[in-house]
Amino acid sequence: MKIAVIALGKIGLPLAAQFASKGHEVMGVDVNPQVVEFVNNGVEPFPGEVHLQQKLSELVPAGKLRATTDYAEAVPDADVVVLVVPLFVDSDAKPDFGWMDSATTELAKHLTPGTLVSYETTLPVGTTRTRWKPMLEEGSGLLEGKDFHLVFSPERVLTGRVFEDLRKYPKLVGGLSETGTKSAIDFYESVLDFDDRPDLPRGNGVWDLGSAEASELTKLAETTYRDVNIGLANQFATFASTVGIDIYQVIEASNSQPYSHIHQPGIAVGGHCIPVYPRLYLWNDPSATVVRAAREANAGMPEYTVGLLEGAYGDLSGAVVVVLGAAYRGGVKETAFSGVFATVDALKKRSATVLVHDPMYSDEELSALGFVPYHRGEPVDAAVIQANHSEYAELTAKDLPGVRVLIDGRRVSSAEKWDGVTYRVIGRA
Repeated sequence: MKIAVIALGKIGLPLAAQFASKGHEVMGVDVNPQVVEFVNNGVEPFPGEVHLQQKLSELVPAGKLRATTDYAEAVPDADVVVLVVPLFVDSDAKPDFGWMDSATTELAKHLTPGTLVSYETTLPVGTTRTRWKPMLEEGSGLLEGKDFHLVFSPERVLTGRVFEDLRKYPKLVGGLSETGTKSAIDFYESVLDFDDRPDLPRGNGVWDLGSAEASELTKLAETTYRDVNIGLANQFATFASTVGIDIYQVIEASNSQPYSHIHQPGIAVGGHCIPVYPRLYLWNDPSATVVRAAREANAGMPEYTVGLLEGAYGDLSGAVVVVLGAAYRGGVKETAFSGVFATVDALKKRSATVLVHDPMYSDEELSALGFVPYHRGEPVDAAVIQANHSEYAELTAKDLPGVRVLIDGRRVSSAEKWDGVTYRVIGRA
C-alpha cells in the first residue's frame, strides 16, 4: 500500500515507521522542514522513543519511509491517509481546531478517489462526522462513503513506548459506513501486531465500535476516567493529611479487593492527554459536574503543594526555592501542561526566589521556558519535587546544600534520605 501520515510528531513518526516496517511505502508530511530533513536523513528528530532510531536507520535507506512538507507529494493516489495533527484547547478550555483545520483543508485539496482517511487525534464527540466529513467533501469534490472513506481510530499510546503500546492495546475503529469500517479494519490488521491478551473479552486486535462517535467517546472516556480518579485520590490525600492518616496505606488497602482502583495523588496532572481530554468531553457535555470538579481539583494541586511548603517553612518571601522537574512526567522531555508552571507561579506569588532543575533540559532550554536554571550543589532554602525523574529518587540533603524543607510532590524519595530536613509528602501528615 501507499500510505501518507500527516504530522510526524512523537506519535505520528513512530506510526509511520510501524506502517513502513510491514513492507508498505510510507510518506510522512510535516510543516516543519527541520523534522522532514531529520527523517530523510534517517535520524530521529526527538530522542527517547524506544526502537525509533533503529527503525529509521533500516527503513529510510531502504526507501520505505520518506518525509515531505508538500501534501501534493504524499496524498494523491494514497491508499490510506492517517492524520495525527495536534488538537489544542484555548484559555477558555474550548477546542482550538486551527492546526487540524489547516491540515484537513490541505488534505482535501489533494485527496483522490479510493482513499481511506483515518483521524487518530483525540476529538470531541461528533467531530469526524460533522466537521471533517463536510470539509473533506467540499475541498475535494468527492463524496464520503462513495469516493473515499472516513473513520476515527484514536491513538492509545504513550510517548517513549509507542511500539510497545501499539501491540498491547486493541486498535479501536469507528467509521461512517460499513464499507469504510471494513477498510479500516483490514488496514490496521495489516500494519499492526498484537500481543496475546486473554484477559480481554474480545481478545486483542482491531475492534469495531460501530460508529465514529462511539470511538471518539471511548478515547475521551478512558482518559477522563484517569483525571477523575486522580482528582478523587488528591481529595482523599488532602483530607488524610489533616487527620494524621497515611493515604498511601489506605489506597493500598482499598485496592486489595477487585472493585477499587484508586490512583496515586500528586502535585500535578500534566501532558497532552489527561489535562486536555476532559475539557474536550466537557465541551460536549458541560453539565458533567463530576468531570469538572475533578479537573478543578487537579488544577489546584500545585497551589496546594506550595501551601504545604509554606506551612512547613514559614514565610517564603526571599526564600530560594528550587522546583525539581520541568517535565510533566519522569523520563519524558515534554512540558505540555506541566505542573512546573503553576508551581513556579505559586512560589513567585509568595515572593520566593524560584529556580528550576531538570536533568533532561539544558540551561538554555530552561531559560527559554522562562525559568532560572538550578545546578545541583548550589545552596537553596527549600525544594519541591515536581517530576518523578529517576535521578530524584537518589537525591539527598548533600545535593541541595542548606535545604530546610523538601516537599516531595511525587513520592519518589523518603524521609531517611533527608536527615535534618523537614520532609513532606502529599497525603501524609
